[in-house]
Amino acid sequence: MKAKECNGTTLAYVGDAVMSLWVRERQVQEGWQKPAILQRQSIAWVSARAQAKFLDVLMREAFFTPEEMDIVKRGRNAKSASNAKNASVQDYRMATGLEAVIGYLYLTKQEERLQALWAKIQEIGEQK
Repeated sequence: MKAKECNGTTLAYVGDAVMSLWVRERQVQEGWQKPAILQRQSIAWVSARAQAKFLDVLMREAFFTPEEMDIVKRGRNAKSASNAKNASVQDYRMATGLEAVIGYLYLTKQEERLQALWAKIQEIGEQK
């Protein structure tokens, strides 16, 4: 199956895994080792609330190409079988949009763009 044919939730499923790996790599590179601290810190990056904030800033700064915005909207508007846990429905949908574009860039092997997105997310996250 081609990435362009995947639905928003499938792209978000892949994007969630990619984002989680990015965050875990960052934590290890920073020297964190205690599982409880790693878990608590990762929530600040991979929670629906955090991801919704990242997407909001990225959209306000017009970071995405028109094609990427279509993917964000596809993810954001996708019907999900699960309900938001510890997040508003709006934050959950926004997070799904961010995860969808990450998944899309990963599956289409747009590595430079993916790295630019991660760099921008880190910049936003460090401003918290």
